[in-house]
Amino acid sequence: MKRLFILLAILFCGVANASVDGALVADAEKYLNSVTGLTGKFVQTANGRQERGTFSMLRPGRVRLDYDNMPVQLISDGQDLYFFDQSLDQITTVPITSTPAGILIRKNINLTNADISVVETTDYKNSFALKMNLRGQEGLGHMTVVFDKNPVKLNSWSVVDATGATTDVAFKGLKEKTDFGKNYFQIGRHKTVSTSGGDDFYD
Repeated sequence: MKRLFILLAILFCGVANASVDGALVADAEKYLNSVTGLTGKFVQTANGRQERGTFSMLRPGRVRLDYDNMPVQLISDGQDLYFFDQSLDQITTVPITSTPAGILIRKNINLTNADISVVETTDYKNSFALKMNLRGQEGLGHMTVVFDKNPVKLNSWSVVDATGATTDVAFKGLKEKTDFGKNYFQIGRHKTVSTSGGDDFYD
Protein backbone atom coordinates (compact mmCIF):
# COMPACT_ATOMS: atom_id res chain seq x y z
CA MET A 1 0.00 0.00 0.00
CA LYS A 2 2.89 2.38 0.52
CA ARG A 3 3.52 1.91 -3.20
CA LEU A 4 0.13 3.52 -3.88
CA PHE A 5 1.03 6.38 -1.58
CA ILE A 6 4.25 6.95 -3.52
CA LEU A 7 2.36 6.79 -6.82
CA LEU A 8 -0.10 9.39 -5.60
CA ALA A 9 2.80 11.65 -4.72
CA ILE A 10 4.16 11.50 -8.30
CA LEU A 11 2.87 13.71 -11.12
CA PHE A 12 2.56 13.32 -14.55
CA CYS A 13 4.41 13.34 -17.87
CA GLY A 14 2.97 14.85 -21.07
CA VAL A 15 2.89 13.43 -24.59
CA ALA A 16 4.14 15.69 -27.36
CA ASN A 17 1.76 16.57 -30.17
CA ALA A 18 -1.24 15.01 -28.41
CA SER A 19 -4.67 16.38 -29.21
CA VAL A 20 -6.42 18.59 -26.65
CA ASP A 21 -10.13 19.43 -27.03
CA GLY A 22 -10.72 22.70 -25.18
CA ALA A 23 -14.44 22.01 -24.85
CA LEU A 24 -13.80 18.77 -22.92
CA VAL A 25 -11.32 20.56 -20.66
CA ALA A 26 -13.92 23.25 -20.00
CA ASP A 27 -16.60 20.63 -19.23
CA ALA A 28 -14.33 18.90 -16.72
CA GLU A 29 -13.32 22.18 -15.09
CA LYS A 30 -16.95 23.34 -14.79
CA TYR A 31 -17.98 20.05 -13.18
CA LEU A 32 -15.09 19.94 -10.72
CA ASN A 33 -15.76 23.51 -9.60
CA SER A 34 -19.47 22.72 -9.14
CA VAL A 35 -18.81 19.85 -6.71
CA THR A 36 -18.24 20.66 -3.04
CA GLY A 37 -18.33 17.13 -1.60
CA LEU A 38 -18.62 13.54 -2.80
CA THR A 39 -18.76 10.08 -1.30
CA GLY A 40 -19.00 6.58 -2.77
CA LYS A 41 -17.19 3.30 -3.29
CA PHE A 42 -13.98 2.68 -5.21
CA VAL A 43 -12.14 -0.27 -6.74
CA GLN A 44 -8.36 0.06 -6.94
CA THR A 45 -6.30 -2.09 -9.28
CA ALA A 46 -2.51 -2.14 -8.95
CA ASN A 47 0.16 -4.76 -9.56
CA GLY A 48 -2.45 -7.38 -10.42
CA ARG A 49 -4.40 -6.90 -7.17
CA GLN A 50 -7.77 -5.34 -6.50
CA GLU A 51 -8.78 -3.53 -3.33
CA ARG A 52 -12.11 -1.96 -2.49
CA GLY A 53 -13.15 0.76 -0.13
CA THR A 54 -14.93 4.06 0.50
CA PHE A 55 -13.95 7.39 -1.06
CA SER A 56 -14.87 10.79 0.37
CA MET A 57 -13.97 14.29 -0.79
CA LEU A 58 -14.74 17.78 0.52
CA ARG A 59 -13.37 20.82 -1.27
CA PRO A 60 -11.22 22.62 -0.68
CA GLY A 61 -8.42 20.28 0.24
CA ARG A 62 -9.95 17.28 1.96
CA VAL A 63 -10.06 13.67 0.78
CA ARG A 64 -10.25 10.27 2.46
CA LEU A 65 -9.91 6.67 1.23
CA ASP A 66 -10.76 3.81 3.61
CA TYR A 67 -9.89 0.27 2.48
CA ASP A 68 -12.31 -2.55 3.28
CA ASN A 69 -9.76 -5.32 3.83
CA MET A 70 -6.61 -3.47 4.88
CA PRO A 71 -5.88 -1.44 8.05
CA VAL A 72 -4.81 1.64 6.09
CA GLN A 73 -6.24 5.04 5.22
CA LEU A 74 -5.30 7.89 2.91
CA ILE A 75 -6.48 11.20 4.38
CA SER A 76 -5.89 14.83 3.47
CA ASP A 77 -6.87 17.55 5.94
CA GLY A 78 -6.34 20.34 3.41
CA GLN A 79 -2.60 20.77 3.88
CA ASP A 80 -0.94 17.36 3.78
CA LEU A 81 -1.79 13.85 2.58
CA TYR A 82 -1.38 11.20 5.26
CA PHE A 83 -0.86 7.48 4.73
CA PHE A 84 -2.07 5.96 8.00
CA ASP A 85 -1.02 2.37 8.71
CA GLN A 86 -3.31 1.47 11.60
CA SER A 87 -1.56 -1.85 12.22
CA LEU A 88 1.69 -0.01 12.97
CA ASP A 89 0.03 3.14 14.36
CA GLN A 90 2.24 5.08 11.95
CA ILE A 91 1.67 7.94 9.53
CA THR A 92 3.71 9.02 6.52
CA THR A 93 3.04 12.43 4.98
CA VAL A 94 3.54 14.36 1.77
CA PRO A 95 2.19 17.81 0.80
CA ILE A 96 -1.23 17.52 -0.83
CA THR A 97 -0.02 19.97 -3.49
CA SER A 98 2.37 17.29 -4.78
CA THR A 99 -0.34 14.72 -5.49
CA PRO A 100 -2.94 14.17 -8.24
CA ALA A 101 -5.71 14.57 -5.68
CA GLY A 102 -4.36 18.04 -5.00
CA ILE A 103 -5.53 19.19 -8.43
CA LEU A 104 -9.06 17.85 -7.98
CA ILE A 105 -9.71 19.36 -4.55
CA ARG A 106 -8.37 22.88 -4.98
CA LYS A 107 -10.58 25.79 -3.95
CA ASN A 108 -10.61 27.05 -7.53
CA ILE A 109 -9.80 24.49 -10.22
CA ASN A 110 -8.24 25.94 -13.35
CA LEU A 111 -7.03 23.25 -15.73
CA THR A 112 -5.28 25.74 -17.99
CA ASN A 113 -3.32 27.71 -15.38
CA ALA A 114 0.44 28.01 -15.10
CA ASP A 115 1.21 24.82 -13.17
CA ILE A 116 -1.30 22.36 -14.67
CA SER A 117 -1.00 21.06 -18.22
CA VAL A 118 -3.70 18.98 -19.91
CA VAL A 119 -1.62 17.24 -22.55
CA GLU A 120 -4.23 15.01 -24.18
CA THR A 121 -8.00 14.53 -24.28
CA THR A 122 -9.91 11.49 -25.51
CA ASP A 123 -13.60 11.60 -26.44
CA TYR A 124 -15.54 8.34 -26.06
CA LYS A 125 -19.23 7.62 -26.67
CA ASN A 126 -20.32 7.92 -23.03
CA SER A 127 -17.23 9.37 -21.37
CA PHE A 128 -14.13 11.48 -21.93
CA ALA A 129 -10.62 11.50 -20.49
CA LEU A 130 -8.05 14.17 -19.63
CA LYS A 131 -4.37 13.31 -19.34
CA MET A 132 -2.52 15.82 -17.15
CA ASN A 133 0.85 16.75 -15.74
CA LEU A 134 2.37 19.46 -13.59
CA ARG A 135 4.85 21.57 -15.51
CA GLY A 136 8.40 20.96 -14.39
CA GLN A 137 7.68 17.35 -13.39
CA GLU A 138 6.96 15.92 -16.83
CA GLY A 139 9.41 13.04 -16.54
CA LEU A 140 7.99 11.56 -13.36
CA GLY A 141 4.72 10.03 -14.55
CA HIS A 142 1.21 11.11 -15.54
CA MET A 143 -2.42 10.99 -14.44
CA THR A 144 -5.53 10.42 -16.56
CA VAL A 145 -8.94 11.36 -15.18
CA VAL A 146 -12.08 9.92 -16.81
CA PHE A 147 -15.47 11.62 -16.63
CA ASP A 148 -18.91 10.32 -17.56
CA LYS A 149 -20.99 12.38 -19.99
CA ASN A 150 -24.62 13.49 -19.67
CA PRO A 151 -24.34 14.42 -16.90
CA VAL A 152 -20.64 15.02 -16.41
CA LYS A 153 -19.33 13.30 -13.30
CA LEU A 154 -16.13 11.69 -12.02
CA ASN A 155 -15.70 8.12 -13.26
CA SER A 156 -12.10 7.04 -12.52
CA TRP A 157 -8.45 8.00 -12.53
CA SER A 158 -5.22 6.26 -13.47
CA VAL A 159 -1.75 7.15 -12.20
CA VAL A 160 1.37 5.94 -14.04
CA ASP A 161 4.78 6.39 -12.38
CA ALA A 162 8.15 6.93 -14.07
CA THR A 163 8.72 3.15 -14.35
CA GLY A 164 5.39 2.57 -16.10
CA ALA A 165 3.66 1.00 -13.09
CA THR A 166 -0.05 1.84 -13.08
CA THR A 167 -2.62 2.30 -10.32
CA ASP A 168 -6.25 2.53 -11.48
CA VAL A 169 -9.06 3.76 -9.23
CA ALA A 170 -12.66 3.40 -10.47
CA PHE A 171 -15.53 5.01 -8.56
CA LYS A 172 -18.97 3.50 -7.98
CA GLY A 173 -22.16 5.17 -6.82
CA LEU A 174 -20.68 8.60 -6.20
CA LYS A 175 -23.14 11.06 -4.70
CA GLU A 176 -22.88 14.58 -3.42
CA LYS A 177 -22.31 14.93 0.32
CA THR A 178 -21.06 17.83 2.44
CA ASP A 179 -22.25 16.98 5.96
CA PHE A 180 -19.22 14.97 7.06
CA GLY A 181 -18.43 14.87 10.76
CA LYS A 182 -16.26 17.63 12.22
CA ASN A 183 -13.16 15.42 12.47
CA TYR A 184 -13.86 13.12 9.54
CA PHE A 185 -10.78 14.32 7.63
CA GLN A 186 -8.49 14.25 10.65
CA ILE A 187 -6.27 11.60 12.23
CA GLY A 188 -5.72 11.47 15.99
CA ARG A 189 -2.33 11.76 17.69
CA HIS A 190 0.07 9.15 16.32
CA LYS A 191 3.77 8.90 15.56
CA THR A 192 4.55 10.45 12.19
CA VAL A 193 7.36 9.62 9.79
CA SER A 194 8.04 12.77 7.78
CA THR A 195 9.19 12.52 4.17
CA SER A 196 11.44 15.51 4.81
CA GLY A 197 13.35 13.71 7.57
CA GLY A 198 12.83 13.31 11.29
CA ASP A 199 9.85 12.15 13.33
CA ASP A 200 7.23 14.37 14.89
CA PHE A 201 3.64 14.11 16.06
CA TYR A 202 0.41 15.12 14.40
CA ASP A 203 -2.58 16.13 16.56
